[in-house]
Formats: sequence, C-alpha cells, structure tokens
Amino acid sequence: MCLSGKLAIAALGLLVSTVLPAMADPVVIKDVTGRDVEVNVPVKNVILGEGRQIYFLAALDKENPFEHVAGWRDDLPKADPESYEAYLAKYPDIAKLPTFGGMKDGTFNIEQAVALKPDVILMNVDAKTATEEAGYIEKLGKVGIPLVYVDFREKPMENTEPSMRIMGTLMGKEKVAEDFITFRADAIKRVTEVLAKSDAKKPLVFVERAGGYSDDCCMSFGNENFGKMVELAGGTNMAKDIIPGTFGTVNPEQIIASNPDQIIITGGKWEAYVPGGNWVGVGYGADLTEARRKLENLTKRPAFTGVEAVKQGNVHAIWHQFYNNPYQFVAIQEIAKWLHPELFQDLDPEATFKELHVKFLPLDYKPGYFVSLKDK
Repeated sequence: MCLSGKLAIAALGLLVSTVLPAMADPVVIKDVTGRDVEVNVPVKNVILGEGRQIYFLAALDKENPFEHVAGWRDDLPKADPESYEAYLAKYPDIAKLPTFGGMKDGTFNIEQAVALKPDVILMNVDAKTATEEAGYIEKLGKVGIPLVYVDFREKPMENTEPSMRIMGTLMGKEKVAEDFITFRADAIKRVTEVLAKSDAKKPLVFVERAGGYSDDCCMSFGNENFGKMVELAGGTNMAKDIIPGTFGTVNPEQIIASNPDQIIITGGKWEAYVPGGNWVGVGYGADLTEARRKLENLTKRPAFTGVEAVKQGNVHAIWHQFYNNPYQFVAIQEIAKWLHPELFQDLDPEATFKELHVKFLPLDYKPGYFVSLKDK
C-alpha cells in the first residue's frame, strides 16, 4: 500500500475515534451490601431510586448532573423543595423526567423502569428488603438491567466513602470522587483533631428527628447518622443506648429524665407533606427569622419541660437532609461549634459549605441550613 493510502486509513481511524462515543466496558462493582454486580461503565442512562440521590450525583458532575438521569423518584420536590426549585431553574428539562414511586411503599413501577432501558438502577440500602421481597433484582436481571445499592442514610459514616467510589466508577468520575472524599475527610479532621487534643467535657445531646413534623414526640437517632455526628462533634448522643438501630423513638419522660445539655432538631420546608406544620423550615435559602420563631415554639412542648438545654437557650435546628447525603461533614462542623464554641471559634461551617459548592456543586451557595436560639 502506498504512503498516501496508509495516511488516509489512519485519518479515517482518527475521525471515527473522535466522532463515535467511547464504548462502555463491563466491570464488577461490589455494592454496599457486598453484592458483586456487573455494570457497563461509564453508564449513559441511570434511574435514581430516590430523587435526593441527586445530592451525590451533583458532587460528581458540576456541569450537568442530570445528563445521564433517565428517571427518578418523585420525592425531591416534596422533601427539599428549595433545592428542587434551584435545580429546576438551572436545568428546566428536569421537569420532563419520568418519575417513580418508592420501592418501600410498593409504588415503584418496574415496567416503566424497564421501558427506559437504563444501564443501572440505583437504590438506597434501606429499600433492600422491599426490593428482594418483590423479586425485582431477578426480574431486572432477566432483561440485563443491574441494580446497585448505595447508602448515605443507614450507616453514612461507614458507607459514604464506598458509596462515592461506587458512583465515581459508574459515572466514569473516579478522580472527582476521590477529590470529594479527601475534601470531606479533611473537613471532619478539622473537628476531630481539635477534640483529640482537648479534655473538654462532652455535653449530653438530644437530637430530635424532624421535630414538629407530627404531634408525636419524639423521633431520634441511635448510634448512627446524626447520632454519630454528635459523637464526632464532641457530644454524647442521649438516645444511643435507647435506640438499638439507626432510627427510633424516645418518649417525653426519657428526655425530661435525661435532662440534655443541648437539643438539636432536624428540619425542612415540608409544606407538601404537612401543610402549615410546626416543622422548622431550614434549608437552601431559608427564611431564618421564621425558622427561629418556629424553633422556639417547639421548646414549649411537654417533652422539653424544665430541660437544661431550653433554660440555657442551647436549642438548635439543622437541615434534615444532611442525614441523607455526603455533605454530613458540614453538619459535624456546625454541631461542634454549638457544643464547643470555645474550641471552634475559628471554624466556619458556612465557609466550608460555600467551598464545597464552588469546587463540586452546580448551584450557587445560599445560607439557611442552620439556626439557633443562641443566634442574636
């Protein structure tokens, strides 16, 4: 063959390689339940088993986290309307995304999911029992659709890093995932390393999950999630020996008898779930004056009668969704400042959250995630 012919073939090969998309390669991923799952990566179409999974997908794709989302559960507009509206304003096409019900409540439509031909379906580990009982893994396997479990809720302090690595592999964003993991670890060390050098007394902390969401009192956390965040921030979680798992309840008498030094209530704008409810509407760009008013109102319930935290004004509210995404390190920093203000005068959780947005997230930062009765 003449030289010109060889050059023409080489040029054609180069053209094809630049025009055609890169082929996905099969890899075996071990999900957080220990299952080995074969997936062709990077994935082009993914179904999010929960809309709030966009929190960690966004941390991997700052430009367009929805580019490869074929469908998602319908919870984000109700559970976190402020974030949804912010994403909708930037990515208006998300309004057209197919939506699903939940796996645990039996409203997930598997026929609709199959019709979308996803490369993978992501499920939170708390949906595992319902998924298995419905036989969905086998049904999806028959049509070549893998299902992968991640976890930022049941054991987030244990599973956040492996879950982010799983997502990095799936999306072809391994380097970004590792950068995020390092950022998160460094932010947590800014609390734990200070505490390790201190002999400061650990205050007793009661964390109320979704205070004011209902009239019942009180949902809380065992030795995980916000319960573990309190311990990392230098406190003692009041409910860790009362609640055996991640989530559970304590009764008003237990709160009064324990007499916690600090109270932290998780909140969000849950008008879609509980219209006009007593919940504290902290979150993206929230009205903190109104949030503080509602927080103070919650201290008047019988469960907090005579409690030291209320007497001293050590009652705080924090964004509930920190319990379900990889940004928990921001919550750990804020809780540390509440529990040990003398040790963390120079720590700025707002600045940490802003830096996270600048480096990793598509949205501009807006304050509104924390409020305290100590705020002036």
